[in-house]
Amino acid sequence: MAYKEYEDPRELRSVQLAVTEILEEFCRVCEGLGVRYVVYGGTAIGAVRHRGFIPWDDDIDVCMPREDYERFLSAAPAVLRDRFEIANARTEADFPSTYSQLTLKGTRFVPEYYKDADYQPRLNIDMFPLDNAADDPRILRSQLRRTWLWGRLKFLRATPAPYLEVEGWKRRMILAVCSLAHGTLKMVRIRPVTLQWHWEKAARECEHTRTRLLADFSDRSPMDWAVSLDDLFPAVDAQFEDLTVKLPRNYDEILTRGYGNYMELPPVEKRKNHYPHVVDLGGSDRSGHGSQREGL
Repeated sequence: MAYKEYEDPRELRSVQLAVTEILEEFCRVCEGLGVRYVVYGGTAIGAVRHRGFIPWDDDIDVCMPREDYERFLSAAPAVLRDRFEIANARTEADFPSTYSQLTLKGTRFVPEYYKDADYQPRLNIDMFPLDNAADDPRILRSQLRRTWLWGRLKFLRATPAPYLEVEGWKRRMILAVCSLAHGTLKMVRIRPVTLQWHWEKAARECEHTRTRLLADFSDRSPMDWAVSLDDLFPAVDAQFEDLTVKLPRNYDEILTRGYGNYMELPPVEKRKNHYPHVVDLGGSDRSGHGSQREGL
């Protein structure tokens, strides 16, 4: 399932506050380095609609043009405070995602779909690169096919249990296929770094060509969220919890295109979070106390 309600609202709030601590560090470093970013997806909705987290949400997403993304990855380690570190396929052999995370050391936050994965995530915020989407329809179709294929294979190399919104026989059938693919990838010893290399080669194909749109090729439908630089910048300030974050310049148009009437609360079956199998906040400063739980 995509959504499972936390049994203890205090645990969810502790997770939210700890993740906000990571976001605060991210914003500090971006400002110091002159790196452009905007909050993304549900985090952008939270900033506009709730001035903080969507009440049931437990993660934070930010995105950056590839140039700024690479500059952050290169320069941030030298200026990050000791409690924080970057995790991605360049630093973690079994890292399952094609994007990067800024993580809080000494914590664990393992969603149920990663409970059997080799890589066990720390508490984090997700950082997505926005790559140039080809203007030529033929090249774009190839770019979309290849990033979809390599991205899905990389995820299945990490876990046999993907994030699914379907139930019943369809869910059982998809999970059976995913389990077979996962076993096959491990049996033939396909390394995650190889899959990442192929994904990144496709995503960055137009890196040195000026194009009209940018896209998050880690998404299953990248062009649903394609934007121009003018859609993003100059970004506008918005409140998120007790922080000031950057929203895309044309956030209303972007969010309406992606979600429809995003100011209206969705029904329960349309809500999403990352309900954890294991959560250990390690005494986060903002949460005020550690929280530790492990599922059966």
